[in-house]
Amino acid sequence: MKYSAELIEKAKKIKLLICDVDGVLSDGKVYFGNDGEELKNFNIKDGLGIKLMQRNGIEVAIITGRQSNIVDHRASELGIKHVYQGRSDKREIYQEILNKLNLVPEQVAHIGDDLPDLPLMQISGIGISVADGYSYVQQNSDWVTHNTGGNGAVRDVADLFLFAQGKLEQIQREYLK
Repeated sequence: MKYSAELIEKAKKIKLLICDVDGVLSDGKVYFGNDGEELKNFNIKDGLGIKLMQRNGIEVAIITGRQSNIVDHRASELGIKHVYQGRSDKREIYQEILNKLNLVPEQVAHIGDDLPDLPLMQISGIGISVADGYSYVQQNSDWVTHNTGGNGAVRDVADLFLFAQGKLEQIQREYLK
């Protein structure tokens, strides 16, 4: 995959990826069963991308405006320690996470799909839109993934960061053994 030199330079510095959920980690659809059960789908490739980032020094956090037990379950499965749900003002939590991890905005990337994600995208080192993100969000992002939300977009981001930080080729080779 081809990346601009400017994007590679920014991606070399990333130590934290903050993800929205609906439209990013899932395809943005929410299914409700007759008994009120809520269902979402998550992509296994995104999950592996998250694990690979974590194993290679990149933390992952979730900040979402909705509240869902499904998100807690998925985050637990993936070992994501920083999960903040039901937050309409994401900036306060953003600063809390940066303080906790002793990071500056240039070391943070935020991936989103719609207008509520723009504030964090704008203050982060890299603001990323998923391929099917709202057009205004895409126009105001530093990079747009090749895959859509819930369908490998987070894996695209993992590959970008690991490539920029010189780790992707080695990771891929390890799977050939």
